[in-house]
Amino acid sequence: MPKSSDNTSNTPTATSDFLVRHATLRQLQVFEVIFRLGSFTRAAEELFLTQPTVSMQIKKLSDAIGLPLFEHVGRRIEPTEAGIELYDACRRMFESLSNFEMKVADMKGLKRGRLRLAVITTAKYMAPEMLGDFSKLYSGIELALKVTNRDSIIERMHNNVDDLYIMGQVPEGELDVQSYAFAPNPLVVLAPRDHPMVSKKNIRLEEIAEEPFIVREPGSGMRDATFRAFDAKGLRPKVRMELGSNEAIKHAIVGDLGLSVMSLHTILLEGIDGPVAVLDVKGFPIMRNWYMVYPKGKELSLIARTFLDFAIEYESIICERMESLLPGSKEAYMESKERGSKKSKKA
Repeated sequence: MPKSSDNTSNTPTATSDFLVRHATLRQLQVFEVIFRLGSFTRAAEELFLTQPTVSMQIKKLSDAIGLPLFEHVGRRIEPTEAGIELYDACRRMFESLSNFEMKVADMKGLKRGRLRLAVITTAKYMAPEMLGDFSKLYSGIELALKVTNRDSIIERMHNNVDDLYIMGQVPEGELDVQSYAFAPNPLVVLAPRDHPMVSKKNIRLEEIAEEPFIVREPGSGMRDATFRAFDAKGLRPKVRMELGSNEAIKHAIVGDLGLSVMSLHTILLEGIDGPVAVLDVKGFPIMRNWYMVYPKGKELSLIARTFLDFAIEYESIICERMESLLPGSKEAYMESKERGSKKSKKA
């Protein structure tokens, strides 16, 4: 008869072997994303999978463990006790694998590896071209780009999902981060091409305040900047519509539904002769920056550090692109950058 102590000592190994044989890293990844986002649908979108596939992976993982990992509470899903424990284990495991991946990438130099970049929605007009130019220099590096809203970026940063993040506003007070301003992000007033104000110069903000306005949803940095500009003059825009995407706002402008304050980057593809025109408004452009951001204390891989340096050096290229759309924007950006530098030195 085998001794009971032998059975006890073998139990952890037997359990580990069972999970290794019956659970996959992909299933654990799917589980981690569902837990983090609180939704099967959102997890499917992030992982580029169908919802039935996501559900099937979780069912297989639950069957392997022998306990349910999520339960439905009304229309919401909540993790079970087993799910909470598994999430902690997944986070530790994925962190270890991420550290291993960084070390392997460093061993290989910049010949192979992966860069995971997440950017706010407006940066989608700038980030792909920058990644394209980076890829020409380092063709062996696999690139992953996630475009999402500010709240999701901060959530991903909390969970250390990506290597680097591009934001238009540093999340001060929300998260302890390291940030680098690396490019201009001028905000301008846009109107349909046939709007009577297109030919006017030095338009007063009071005139703009009389026009119907289209703004982003609450929580958007663009919306906040818009209202701050009007508040500074004791004005309030006549909001006609709230829309959740820059493309929707551009289409609404073309449809003559109102004016809007948007990033100059949003008309980069159409150019200065497109269906949307930049108005010459006093106090505009509002000069903002793009920031490369990551959690303070995070150990960047060789690839991430190289891309960060590349992005900072890319400033001149972005400046020239903005200047081609709005003459004088480069000078305004450099003056704004110099003022910011002086403030930092005084602080």
